[in-house]
Amino acid sequence: MTNPLDTSASEDLGDDFKKALDEGWLPIREVARQTGVNAVTLRAWERRYGLIVPQRTPKGHRLFSAEHVQRILTILTWLNRGVAVSQVKQLLDTPQVTSEPIENDWHVLRQTLLLAVTGLNERALDDAVNQAMALYPPRTLCEQLLLPLLKELEQRWQGQFGAQMERGFLYSWLRSKFGARIYHNNRQLRSAPVLLVNQSDLPLEPHLWLTAWLISSADCPVEVFDWPLPNGELALAVEHLQARGVLLYSSKAMNLGQLPKLLNGIGCPKLIAGPTVCIHHVELSAKTSGIPELFLAEDPLSAHQELVLRGVI
Repeated sequence: MTNPLDTSASEDLGDDFKKALDEGWLPIREVARQTGVNAVTLRAWERRYGLIVPQRTPKGHRLFSAEHVQRILTILTWLNRGVAVSQVKQLLDTPQVTSEPIENDWHVLRQTLLLAVTGLNERALDDAVNQAMALYPPRTLCEQLLLPLLKELEQRWQGQFGAQMERGFLYSWLRSKFGARIYHNNRQLRSAPVLLVNQSDLPLEPHLWLTAWLISSADCPVEVFDWPLPNGELALAVEHLQARGVLLYSSKAMNLGQLPKLLNGIGCPKLIAGPTVCIHHVELSAKTSGIPELFLAEDPLSAHQELVLRGVI
């Protein structure tokens, strides 16, 4: 699906800006839409690291070329390989003749967050995540930092005294943090939402909230129910919200016998995500052929990608 060029930022910005758009230059909002890197992060890459140097109008507005867009996509490629943003410029400017792993700061940053969680230090946790959010796109941040951190903590919490304390601290912070961002994003958007439901009755499910944040970051409204809905009420919620899609997240085994009744009457695309997809892989794969527009994803990243591929977001 091809989206029209976003030229809304050209309003009242002067004749030079409009002339540049006519010549094929792109405003920062359009570049953010095409690459998935928000304007705040693009400005940080420019100011702090010199990764991109856009043209400027006489009034100081940034303009990007197709080459700039390609460079941003190359930057994303390096970030997704685990390279820290501070190390990307030398890779862009120097031809690579070796495939040796590149040292990066992700491990150090994860350890910073780990210490903040184990020390119940909300300020340190919040500050470190805020700094990372300013430099990395949401998908990269999830893949390289937040999901590995959650995995490391789950291993740490096995049978350890204080685990419930640390878990409650982190999950409460995470829901507040990303819930606030989702709330503010929703206020700026008017289209139909994606409905996300915590179907595992695990309170404050962190992967549900990361999934919601990824979807919200794609300028799609989201509605999060952090508790399971019974048969009939899920369809009622979809009807009231006029939802464009439904995502059921579960980190536990599900009662698959109730699934057809649960999804009955829901005509929009439906996605089941989380470890439950691995637990019931064979059974759920079979159900995708019997239930219209039912899709599967194992984690927040693949759930986000599936919704993009299906045209839901």
